[in-house]
Amino acid sequence: MLVVGLIVYPIYRAVWLSFTDKLVGYPERFVGLRNYIYLANDDAFHAVVRNSFVFTVSSVALKILTGLGMALVLHATWRWRNFFRGLMLLPWITSTVIVALTWRWMFDSFPGRGFFNSVLLDAGLLSRPLAFMATPEGAMLAVVIANWWRGFPFFGVSYLAGMQSIPGELYEAASVDGAGSWRRFWHITLPGLKHVIIVTTLLTFIFTINDFNIIYVMTRGGPGTATQVFATYSYEVAFNQLRWGRGVTISIFAVPLLVAGIALVSRYLLRERTA
Repeated sequence: MLVVGLIVYPIYRAVWLSFTDKLVGYPERFVGLRNYIYLANDDAFHAVVRNSFVFTVSSVALKILTGLGMALVLHATWRWRNFFRGLMLLPWITSTVIVALTWRWMFDSFPGRGFFNSVLLDAGLLSRPLAFMATPEGAMLAVVIANWWRGFPFFGVSYLAGMQSIPGELYEAASVDGAGSWRRFWHITLPGLKHVIIVTTLLTFIFTINDFNIIYVMTRGGPGTATQVFATYSYEVAFNQLRWGRGVTISIFAVPLLVAGIALVSRYLLRERTA
């Protein structure tokens, strides 16, 4: 009964609402596929789909690269290594809302308030403040950077744990055979991290394409629809326009992507366990 109450019924209710014209304060009425047809022909929703993929792919790619670089640095033996290992977790354990507010302040265009503008103006590199988040490209860049900063420690910690599980004898044997650092990385480290890279990438794809807090706090999906993604556009339609039926339909469009991601992770982990 608990599973039915917490999982099955909400899913059933969401699917049902997507086939209605439910408005707040009015009884719901069955309209068939009208909401789906409307969104399929809606330019704003097309932009949402495009934004969702740009935001997700860009953020995940940055996390993979910087997480791998950070893990390599922290895996090496040097002074203060343990201190910086702990410090690396700071973005990950910080509240998402605080992260979003901090990055919104850093990109602020108001003179004397935005961090980046203040630094560039004081250095004489700018004659007037730049409105970073007033353009579609600037706003998307800002939310991608904020999401990347919040999430890359997950990759760094995962990769670092993976590197520590690789037998040191492999590196010693490669060094004896004359392999340089690049060849050791390419032929030992990277293959040894294959499983970790696949699982973390799939999991983070699921989390990122579902992101709401960072984008909503920083840009509210603007300017225009420049940073609207599935979660923020669904919220906008459901709670600002009060069109619950259409808002739920927007969320349902993202469900196949999430199900596919979860299925891939589950299948991969099961295959590794039985291998």
